[in-house]
Amino acid sequence: MTDQLDIARPARSTLPLTRIVTIGVLVALAVVPPLAKLSGYDFYLDLATRLVILAIAAVSLNLILGYGGMVSFGHAAYIGIGAYAVGIPAYHASYGEFDAIASYNGFFQIAIAVTASAVFALITGALCLRTRGVYFIMITMAFAQMVFFLFVSMETYGGDDGLVIDTRSELPLISLDDALTLYFVCWAALTVSVYLVHRITNSRFGLALQGAKGNEARMKALGFNTYAYRLTAYVIAGAMCGFAGALLGNFTTFISPEMIDWTRSGELIFMVLLGGTGTLIGPVVGAVVFIGLEEILSDITIYWHLPFGILLILTVLFFRGGIMGMVAMLVESRRD
Repeated sequence: MTDQLDIARPARSTLPLTRIVTIGVLVALAVVPPLAKLSGYDFYLDLATRLVILAIAAVSLNLILGYGGMVSFGHAAYIGIGAYAVGIPAYHASYGEFDAIASYNGFFQIAIAVTASAVFALITGALCLRTRGVYFIMITMAFAQMVFFLFVSMETYGGDDGLVIDTRSELPLISLDDALTLYFVCWAALTVSVYLVHRITNSRFGLALQGAKGNEARMKALGFNTYAYRLTAYVIAGAMCGFAGALLGNFTTFISPEMIDWTRSGELIFMVLLGGTGTLIGPVVGAVVFIGLEEILSDITIYWHLPFGILLILTVLFFRGGIMGMVAMLVESRRD
């Protein structure tokens, strides 16, 4: 438990600062990518769409990592489950095996993605939360790898080669084939996700969850069922990440087991740590910096993982609060 609490120490921040940064980041994401699209830079809109979707997954991970002290190294499994929940019905519909209207229905596919992710989180979480520290980290990764090899073995859906989604999810009055529309749907989903986490963490449930992270023994002595609180948060986070996976499947129109690999879970943890654990907008900021640096460094050298690794080490050693923690420290130092 100590290991998890150490890595998931919240950043120092003030409420006004959090609100200002949150609104500022969300407004910037709503304005800058569409302007880039209208200016003829379509690539940046695609990059921003991927960024926003991964930010949703990072926000969901932060709910259990930053506020619950649960370091899951298998969170990317829900991205894969959500993506395949879009791809599998579309695959069968394209061959006339399923009703096309129902199989391409966006609400139907999202319902499958969220439900399947929540059920998987409930089953695996019930076992994972019996452990602590490095054991919890390793068992979450083990379950994710099981899902990875399950999809690798399913040759009907492309196996290791992946599966092409020929038709995106169909929604009333909305066409996800339009890049700008798809982006605003993903942005709206991110905004709702951030607000949902805000409401959860400031509710009695969220306060109990954070109390269990800080001192579980004391919370149990007060009569709280900390196991139930942790498991509920774990299921909510899995369902949110599964929804992000459904959006990612629609964006890429190609799904593969690579989405579930443990390295993807590591990237999500990196985003949360970089932005600031236990902060509302930290995971989104971390996703922006992560995707931005990835694009810049990959153009410079094929060994771009090396500076990424160094950055993570420096963040963990010297900036436990991540970017949001540094911003809060600078604001406080100016006030002093």
